[in-house]
Amino acid sequence: MSARADASAVALRRRLADLLRADGDLRTAPWRHAVERVPRERFLGGRVYRRVDGPGGTLWEPVTPAEVGQARWLELAYENTTWVTQLDGRYREDAQPTQGTPTSSSTLPGLVVSMLEDLAVDDGDRVLEVGTGTGYSTALLCRRLGDDLVTSIEIDPSIAARAAQALGAAGYAPTLAIGDGLRGHRARAPYDRIIATCSVRTVPATWLAQTSTGGRILVTLSGWLYGSGLVTLEVTGGGHAHGRFLPGTVSFMPARAHAAPPLSDLPARGGEQRPARYGPGILDDWMGRFLAQLAAPTASRRMRVTDGNGGQAAELLFDHATGSYAWLSPVGEGWTVTQDGPVRLWDRIEQTVSAWHDADGPAQHEFTLTISPDTQTVHLPTSGTSLTWTLPPQGNRRLDGHRRRRPPRPAR
Repeated sequence: MSARADASAVALRRRLADLLRADGDLRTAPWRHAVERVPRERFLGGRVYRRVDGPGGTLWEPVTPAEVGQARWLELAYENTTWVTQLDGRYREDAQPTQGTPTSSSTLPGLVVSMLEDLAVDDGDRVLEVGTGTGYSTALLCRRLGDDLVTSIEIDPSIAARAAQALGAAGYAPTLAIGDGLRGHRARAPYDRIIATCSVRTVPATWLAQTSTGGRILVTLSGWLYGSGLVTLEVTGGGHAHGRFLPGTVSFMPARAHAAPPLSDLPARGGEQRPARYGPGILDDWMGRFLAQLAAPTASRRMRVTDGNGGQAAELLFDHATGSYAWLSPVGEGWTVTQDGPVRLWDRIEQTVSAWHDADGPAQHEFTLTISPDTQTVHLPTSGTSLTWTLPPQGNRRLDGHRRRRPPRPAR
């Protein structure tokens, strides 16, 4: 990089730090020091993608330094924006907008820094980062704590290799590992802090075992209905931890072992039918998804259009643990629900949403998470009875059609 470009990057980093400070994401001097010195442009590779929505659906438009010029590339690197860096599990050389599923990204700096602030590290803390990604957050940790105190694990060898190259080029040398981050990294344990840049359905017991007593875990809890919440946990030893969800709307790609299973055959719409108190629109709302997922933690959502005129769509919730399902169908201004199987999915969801409303709709940060060796439970303390939901067992990371207790009937 030329001296002029380097000076421009320094100025852009300072401007980014000012922006993050004004937004409340950057709160302390040590992290500002890190933001002002870590060159984010080194961690974007030579190609990023921006989302383009059109009549044909979502496309991903490649952006490269050659296309936009070095000056503009630097400006893009220091925008408070998430840049997709990988599609469909591989690095591609697309020249035109393309379809694909993002599988790695450089998360917007505001979220990265806010989470690092929430991690509340002290000098000398040993940190495990689950999900190296591009390596930018790893570099920030190294700048704050020193290389020797930072360990980062990445499941994808190609992502890990690019991150290692970028970190080395930027002058950082943390301990990097390739493997399943859900298992932690025992060779460097115990850790004072664990931070995950992927979401999980339940907090792995290995993380608790590898965290020192009094240590902290910061992770996004999510699931197959895509309800998410960032939670901070204090580890109290013996497989126990307790914590609280944090304010804000934070979501991450799921850990690969925690991703939703496929559903090849849609069940027919037979079963018990009744008017629905709530329509499927509650699943489009942040709190609605979060509450529905607590009520039906092994269910996923599918949509099926009922006509070709842009009308409302019938929606399916399918429970992968029991084979139970709920069809929601539009009728006039409302909805009906048709349910079958051992579990009445929509009944459970409506009961949870109603209980939340009865408690005056508390914010997500009023929910707590308690972990023991046997269970993980989410609580909502209220003026009346505390509401409690149990998360899926850890041994049941993923279910497929061969493990359903009741197979679905194919749709006609």
